[in-house]
Amino acid sequence: MTDLVIVGGTLVDGTGAPGRAGTVAIEGDRLRILDPATEPPRAGATIDATGMVVAPGFIDLHSHSGLWLLHEPRHEPKVRQGITTEVIGVDGNAYAPFGRRQDLLDFVELNAGLDGHPDIAYDWDSVASYLTRFDHRISLNVAFLIGNSALRIGALGWNDVPTTQEATQTMRAMLRQGLEEGAFGVSSGLDYPPGSYATTQELANLASEAGKRGGIYHTHVRYPLGDRFLDPFREAIEIGRRADAPAHITHFYHRATFPGSPEQMLQLVDDARDEGLDVTWDAYPSEWASTRLLILIPTWVQEGGPGPTKERLADATVRDRIRRELTERGTLFAGKGGLRDVRLGYLAKPGNLRWEGRTLGELIDDRGSEPVDTLCDLLLEESLRTNEVTPGPHTDGIRRFLRHPDGIVGTDSTFVGDKPSPRSYGSFPRILGQFVRDEGLLGLEEAVRRMTSAPAARLGLRDRGVLRDGAVADLVVFDPATVRSNATIDEPRRFPDGIGHVIVAGTSVVADGQHTGATPGRALRSGID
Repeated sequence: MTDLVIVGGTLVDGTGAPGRAGTVAIEGDRLRILDPATEPPRAGATIDATGMVVAPGFIDLHSHSGLWLLHEPRHEPKVRQGITTEVIGVDGNAYAPFGRRQDLLDFVELNAGLDGHPDIAYDWDSVASYLTRFDHRISLNVAFLIGNSALRIGALGWNDVPTTQEATQTMRAMLRQGLEEGAFGVSSGLDYPPGSYATTQELANLASEAGKRGGIYHTHVRYPLGDRFLDPFREAIEIGRRADAPAHITHFYHRATFPGSPEQMLQLVDDARDEGLDVTWDAYPSEWASTRLLILIPTWVQEGGPGPTKERLADATVRDRIRRELTERGTLFAGKGGLRDVRLGYLAKPGNLRWEGRTLGELIDDRGSEPVDTLCDLLLEESLRTNEVTPGPHTDGIRRFLRHPDGIVGTDSTFVGDKPSPRSYGSFPRILGQFVRDEGLLGLEEAVRRMTSAPAARLGLRDRGVLRDGAVADLVVFDPATVRSNATIDEPRRFPDGIGHVIVAGTSVVADGQHTGATPGRALRSGID
């Protein structure tokens, strides 16, 4: 028997083809497309989608939910955007494999300002045991990447040391096993120790291992490299070239402070693709970035993990050196986007709670202390867990990237603190509302393609990202006339309008704009899904 039919809607199938009338019938976790002129089959439930668009569920190539989902399995910030699959383990900061439980706990602490430190059981060690924690316990699907930090910790420890032939073999073996257990590739976050200590060749070795097994190299680039503009992206492309593997540059964006244009960045990637390299990228449609506050601290301070990091942060001599380095970089007294403009979040100490969502500059002024001392003191008070929200991509750059035919949409979403970046709640609806309907920057069918079949192809997902007979029934039903993001920098936790229904594996998780409580999602496995 048919479980659900969706009638009266316009099918935008994810391929970029023009929308068309049609009926969707769902049986179990699969769908069929029916001619709208035929009588729909009897079904357990019917959705009248008149005036609505029916599309494949959206796929997000960058999300920091690898721990948060296990704590908040309904994951409303994402499913209420129409997202049915998201990629975790990004930026080199994945939580498997860890052979030693203490290394896992230390890594959670070090990265808490980005991924959170929820009260869950940290009871896994391998990729396989980690992925089982998600199966049928969450409201959407996840695709997992193995972070190079976990591999480096397992083979070399926490310090900035060169790799050896033996360590390289160990990392490749760990990666190989994780890929066999279902990971979709390897990620790097080259602003985040200890993964940031990896050289170009070390990363190429890992990317090669991933590529041999159908995986991708997914990278947050080394932003301080060379000219701090194009050179970070040149390294990412070079890693893919040496590895003969797909390279995906994540949260690709242009800042107003960059010494060049968005066109130069896009041309760099276009040239690589013209050379025959498999290079792709995603971008998020928000002017606000977010990460852990610890990113402001030089990476040498963070050697050895959270314990040694705290010891250094408390050392007056170390603080003097940090002060000199930040002054030389222009970070300390910069205007917009500088140290004082950083918005603070995910604070736990009672005395600090009033600074949630306020700036570091306000805290500095209130305490009357020197900026670096204030920064280090706060990190110590909060056990390194503080999050930051800062100005990020500029709107003109966002528009230019969205006009490029090869762009894929991601969110780089974070979930900690009272006021996360608005990208976490509103990225996909902002594209459909502001950039498609209001500004006509790109067509609806093309926008949906970049949110569905394009990311599915990048991951190698065979039965998701398109509406066709036999595809997995991951679907979103939205109103093209009303869909919009309501998230703002001052009120970032506002849900969007116009997302009426979201279905994951044939099960309704959002109905009439409200979460149903269902958790049919699971960890997808590369080579199987």
